[in-house]
Amino acid sequence: MDKKVRVLVAKPGLDGHDRGAKVIARALRDAGFEVIYTGLHQTPEMVVNAAVEEDVHVIGLSILSGAHNALVPEIMDGIKKAGLDDVLFLVGGIIPDEDIPELKKVGVHMVFTPGASLTDVVDYIRTNAPTRA
Repeated sequence: MDKKVRVLVAKPGLDGHDRGAKVIARALRDAGFEVIYTGLHQTPEMVVNAAVEEDVHVIGLSILSGAHNALVPEIMDGIKKAGLDDVLFLVGGIIPDEDIPELKKVGVHMVFTPGASLTDVVDYIRTNAPTRA
């Protein structure tokens, strides 16, 4: 019951800017979550493997490069193939409003765009992260 929620924060693709991901990772850690940050330039396979190996409850992708329409479906496919049916899947970054419905269609639970507060992200995870024994 007291098991901490484990959150994977990943930077897939060639995007080289990770300040936002580090800010989110620190805010989540300060809120009491166990955070695993993958670092820059992760392939979809690396993200999926880290999620499986770390037995995470939440996967959060930070994407600023505009490659979300290619990367997210590939990662979601890998997550499904790995049997991670009970993982909360979040995306943050520069995501045009018109792309959000398609991301949700492939399985993204929530998209946080620039201006989202750290409190909103923390509260969303607290409310929606799956519980496991």
